[in-house]
Amino acid sequence: MASSAHALAAATPASRDKYVDLLRVASLGTVVLGHWLMAAVSVRGDGRAEVGNLLAVEPRLQLLTWALQVMPVFFFVGGFSHALSYRSLRRKAGENGGGALYSVFLRARLQRLLRPTVVFIGVWGALALALQLAGREGGLLDVSLRLVAQPLWFIGIYLAMVAFTPPLLRLHERYGWGAFGGLVAAAGLVDVLRFGFGVPYVEFLNFAFVWLAVHQLGFLRADGRLRRPYLLAGAGLAGAALLVTYGPYPLSMVGMPGEKISNMAPPTFALLCHGLWLVGGVESLRGPAQRWLRRPRVWRAVVAANGVSMTAFLWHLTAMLGVYGSLLALGVRLPEPATGAWWAQVPVRVAVAGAVTALLVTVFRRFEQPSAVVLGESGASPAGARPAAALGVTLCLFGVLGLSMVGFGGLLEGRTAVLIAVRVTAPVAVAMTLVGWLLVERAGRGRTEAAPA
Repeated sequence: MASSAHALAAATPASRDKYVDLLRVASLGTVVLGHWLMAAVSVRGDGRAEVGNLLAVEPRLQLLTWALQVMPVFFFVGGFSHALSYRSLRRKAGENGGGALYSVFLRARLQRLLRPTVVFIGVWGALALALQLAGREGGLLDVSLRLVAQPLWFIGIYLAMVAFTPPLLRLHERYGWGAFGGLVAAAGLVDVLRFGFGVPYVEFLNFAFVWLAVHQLGFLRADGRLRRPYLLAGAGLAGAALLVTYGPYPLSMVGMPGEKISNMAPPTFALLCHGLWLVGGVESLRGPAQRWLRRPRVWRAVVAANGVSMTAFLWHLTAMLGVYGSLLALGVRLPEPATGAWWAQVPVRVAVAGAVTALLVTVFRRFEQPSAVVLGESGASPAGARPAAALGVTLCLFGVLGLSMVGFGGLLEGRTAVLIAVRVTAPVAVAMTLVGWLLVERAGRGRTEAAPA
């Protein structure tokens, strides 16, 4: 892996925006570290282990989510990358791109996302089924079967962003900031209808409006139109502060157990303001960061991390829960969360979880390696490529979102969860994901060549 990263770093064209790569790696790394720190595992009086949330145990720490809830940065980076990728394919297609352009774009952008995700789902699904057939249930195991699937919500949202890139990019190219403003206004209207008039189910529209507005900022970044990011940061921070202080919005920018209103699920206008503050903040740091990235060692580290970032994200909770499970199996006493003894153990737990994650990355990283796709040689007919790809990405979206809610537990009992207003089970969610992935692969398949990670 080190030699591959060295070669890729040396071959980096001068025109590449290295800061975007750094933001991608740093945002996922921050999420991983945040999850490791927020997990508060304790043992009840009856000996059963339970996983709580450090932010609920110590509410004063919720303010830290205003800096550490960095998923908006990753979606912003996604918008930038998707714009460049689609425009590149469009130029290559010329007048003869036909109906295959959309399907090839989907496959090209989703390879490094769906392949490791499908492997993750397959491994955990098989493990969960084997454990249930063997009668191994209860305690931390049941919690793990539910928790390891939760980060898949991010995959679902990202799938939607890729799917909507072509039409939203056309809107951006026609209206610029106006297209972004329309999404922001729509997100605000949803919250007015939700909190002001009590309209049922309308809040779920903000899964689209909030995250796509952040994604749209990536289009503006690709065109060099974020010229005063400090204004964006100031407006976002002020807006979030006012909404949390005087509105119905909670302080935490991540979901909290038992709360009636969450800024995350579904997203609120306060979370959108938080996203604006983060995007403006990181863009304000671009100059010094770009100078830092000129150092060969720094850039090689970013290239290496970028090649395995999705694999690490998928498996980091498995590593963390494995560490806690091993401690319990060895009879190690777990201190009460947020106590001095608990904080003293944090560096050791994080270091061991990092080592286990690195081991899992070594095993599964090969599934994150994409292959280049040549436009015009789609495996589906031009007439059928677009609808097949659209159906595939839709099935994947609902499949991974459903699985993020129901988890891998209770596969044989048909345990359900409510996705918006529809009940889903784990077997159905897994089947939707697999079928959708195969459709995307088939619709956009062309001649493959070796491609850089």
